[in-house]
Amino acid sequence: MFGSDPLEELVIPDGTHVTEHDLVTDGDVLVGGQSAIELGVRAGGVVAGERVSFGGDIEADGDCRLDMWCEVDGNVLVGSDAYLGERVQITGQLMVSGDLDIGDDVDIDEGFEANGWIVIRNPMPTIVFLFVYLSHLLRIGEEEAAEEVAATAFADDAEADPARIPRGARVSDDAWQVSTPASIGDDCRLHGNIRATEIGVGADSEVFGSLRSKGPIRVGPRTIVHGDVTTRSGDVRIGPGVHVRGDISCGRCELSEAAEVDGTIRASDGISFEELPEDGGTAGTGDESATAGADGPDTDLKPAIVPLGEGAFPADDQGGSDADSGTNADAEVKPDPDADADTDNDTDPVPAVRSIEDAAGWDADRRNGRNGGGNAEDVAAIIADAEADREPDG
Repeated sequence: MFGSDPLEELVIPDGTHVTEHDLVTDGDVLVGGQSAIELGVRAGGVVAGERVSFGGDIEADGDCRLDMWCEVDGNVLVGSDAYLGERVQITGQLMVSGDLDIGDDVDIDEGFEANGWIVIRNPMPTIVFLFVYLSHLLRIGEEEAAEEVAATAFADDAEADPARIPRGARVSDDAWQVSTPASIGDDCRLHGNIRATEIGVGADSEVFGSLRSKGPIRVGPRTIVHGDVTTRSGDVRIGPGVHVRGDISCGRCELSEAAEVDGTIRASDGISFEELPEDGGTAGTGDESATAGADGPDTDLKPAIVPLGEGAFPADDQGGSDADSGTNADAEVKPDPDADADTDNDTDPVPAVRSIEDAAGWDADRRNGRNGGGNAEDVAAIIADAEADREPDG
């Protein structure tokens, strides 16, 4: 908690949008002292340092804390508790759903309303109040209660990352100007030119302005920049699917082959192109059946019996040993499609065994010949021809 300054960098969390004249985010908004925010703010909670000015309404679902000499050009709507320091000026109305701690010489033009307790005093800083409360619990021997309070106070249970604006920042619909690095998350939509020492933009974001920094600039995949990308002495890296609708000026430019730049590229140290994978990023999604057939066992067994008309036996099976013939005997025999077709077309099969009742008809067929259509005269003529052939010549 007492490490590096959390406001040493401009951080815009994922999903932050600037709609009309408001900065909208799901988490909290932390603003450093002496900053000018010419936009309204809609967030989970708002905390502002000394001499911070807001150019629009403030809507906080949670707590709202404005330090001394803050100015709000609009209304302040708070879903929980509100803390206002000395000489805070609000040109609109103050609506608080919880308790209100208000300092001296606070100016609210259209009045205020609070559903909880209203205490007119200079609010004690939160960290000072926490140490005083913990020291009192330890003094009376309530060590377990002090541990519970400390665990609750320092627990990191925020559902979304807060937006952090450093000290002395200038944020408007035209420009975001800070003297620190800037980090923009994924799926963000911002209006204005970004000015920082270093800039990093996530994926699937859209910036309606240019990017300018002293150091390196990184633009994530599928991001659209409606302006120039310029750095004095740093490098620029453009990811795949990025569309820069302006010029690029830098020391060295690393450009993806899938990126698009409408303007010119000026790189004093050269340009390098990042190639896409040969499979287009779809490695491992090929035809698995072909791979299995190449690596797996040979399941195309040769039949031991080949029907007539389908070809000869393979050369390696001719003259084989008894062991080979025994192995082939267990192989699968492929059916003959022609034989199946003939069997299906025979709709009146002749029985091989007949009953006794059909014996008379069977004898008649036998006497009448093979075709069953002969008579006695035909049989006599056939016998006469056969005897004539047996007589010797002369």
